[in-house]
Amino acid sequence: MSSALQWFKSTYSGSEGGECLEVAFASDDFGTARAVLVRDSKNPTGPVFTASPEAWAAFTDYATR
Repeated sequence: MSSALQWFKSTYSGSEGGECLEVAFASDDFGTARAVLVRDSKNPTGPVFTASPEAWAAFTDYATR
């Protein structure tokens, strides 16, 4: 997997505080998504939740209903 992760916050995140989650997409050398990583923006060196791209898609689909 590629080691250069680009973390980002939701466009719904405000600028007033650090209570956000950050997400990064890990891919292989060919650009194929292999994992979705989620972390607390207040603790970027802390634990990371990892999900498959399929599980993340199902979660975000459910969350946007």
